[in-house]
Amino acid sequence: MALSEARLLDGKVALVTGGGGGIGEGIAELFAAQGARVLIVEVDGERAAQVTESINAAGGAAAVLAADVTDPAVPAAARADVERRFGPLDVLVNNVGDYRPRAGEFATSDPANWDALFQLNVGHILRMTHEFLPGMLARGSGTIINVSSVEGLRGYPPDPVYGAMKAAAVQFTRSLGVQVAGRGVRVNGIAPDVTQSLQVDYARWIPPEQEHLWPSWVPAGRMATATDQAMTALYLASDLSRMIPGLTVPVDGGTVAAGGWYLTSGADGTAPRWTNRPLI
Repeated sequence: MALSEARLLDGKVALVTGGGGGIGEGIAELFAAQGARVLIVEVDGERAAQVTESINAAGGAAAVLAADVTDPAVPAAARADVERRFGPLDVLVNNVGDYRPRAGEFATSDPANWDALFQLNVGHILRMTHEFLPGMLARGSGTIINVSSVEGLRGYPPDPVYGAMKAAAVQFTRSLGVQVAGRGVRVNGIAPDVTQSLQVDYARWIPPEQEHLWPSWVPAGRMATATDQAMTALYLASDLSRMIPGLTVPVDGGTVAAGGWYLTSGADGTAPRWTNRPLI
């Protein structure tokens, strides 16, 4: 069968946390379209139900477990639910994450916010992975994909605590990916930036008169979509990435590679130039 005719996840069982909207929704929909049976674990059960109804109506197979993935009891419940519905898990996508509640300026931050950010961005990744990894190792197959952020790959002065949490997710992915690489399980991740999502609503934040500035903010010239993130997650979930362990891919339109350099128009209509001090 030609690659273009194959569904990359035929026969696979996948679980996507936070799959009721944004990047998680895009991943759940694309995985289902590529043949996976998908369980969405989502705190907003009504929103997730709409996603699964759409998937099932299109001929896919999806179900919802309405639960808060930061609850320590949820990983075991999720494993029981997915195995009852679909069978042993092949692909785990730890997608849940948020920059809220902000810790902000570290010197005046509230330690309670540190713990909340940890649970949202790291704690559930550890617990969900700990729940499903033993079964994957016993079967000698499986894929885990952790969604972090480019803020875990570079400095993030607006909120150093959030940056540290995302960096922890990246380092966990790298270290565990190497630890289990020779045992049939792949652990990788994606690091989004400038992506339209539930938490970061660029469509609402960017006024029409500023849309022409996207090429000066992002080397690729536009904001990313949930589908852009989902396509990279699909690559990491499929056998196309079978020789890639422990990698977090920045799906960012080139913002990390640019290293803080931006393309701006020169003064008085002169040719565009790269600068690390963009004029807004």
